[in-house]
Amino acid sequence: MAAPTADAAPCAYSLVATDLDGTLLRGDDTFSDRSLDALARVAAAGARHLVVTGRPAPRVRPLLDILRGGGLAVCGQGAQLYDAGTDRLLWSVTLDRELAETALGKIEAEVGEVRAAVDQDGVDGLTLIEPGYLMPHPTLPALRVRARDDLWCEPISKVLLRHPTLSDDELAATARAVVGSLATVTMSGPGTVELQPCGVTKATGLALAAEHLGLRPQDTIAFGDMPNDIPMFEWAGRGVAMANAHPELKAVADEVTTSNEDDGVAVVLERLFPAPDPSIPD
Repeated sequence: MAAPTADAAPCAYSLVATDLDGTLLRGDDTFSDRSLDALARVAAAGARHLVVTGRPAPRVRPLLDILRGGGLAVCGQGAQLYDAGTDRLLWSVTLDRELAETALGKIEAEVGEVRAAVDQDGVDGLTLIEPGYLMPHPTLPALRVRARDDLWCEPISKVLLRHPTLSDDELAATARAVVGSLATVTMSGPGTVELQPCGVTKATGLALAAEHLGLRPQDTIAFGDMPNDIPMFEWAGRGVAMANAHPELKAVADEVTTSNEDDGVAVVLERLFPAPDPSIPD
């Protein structure tokens, strides 16, 4: 990718891919009016907006209603391609539960006890959390189970990990070193280190969605804030990091915009998709 810059010449993109948490969403889990207006410009120009998020499909569905997004969404770090119009998964891949337990054992052998949660597969899948696990997003619903064994009762799309003393970067680095091909390790937000099916990333999910829509990488501009967005940036024609983004993502971005609290996505989209000039007749 090109070196980061804040003043690249406007380009026409037919696919706008946005992360949610720390990117399009504000800290209170809401969309600003400015962001919604900017996405309306995208739609008016005939381009598509695609949510690409670590949240599982059931936690994305209410947000898509606000966005008036009746189309596709890439959920679960790329493990799910969700069709909001029909409320079904067009594609999903699960994390083998035995492999997940083995991976957890390898991580705990290195760093001591961790706390775990899982996102179940399916459009009605639950988020289950074991004793001691604290949800990084307290507004998201979760069901506390009695013991870790209860996490594996149904097919899962990913495992979420927290450590009482290690930083997210330290936990993610150790997990990558010991998990190997058992799973893909990602860091998607504060307090959110995850294990997902090996080889599955936001890029694999975005590529599948773009193929479904008949669009290409060069047609795509992507927005994100965390290291789990790096594969998406590498796939897309242009990657835009938020001002609040992790340094690893900023290092590979083509552009750094303002923060999610300061409508960073809208700042870029307003430049790329100008409002129609009212003095020019239709």
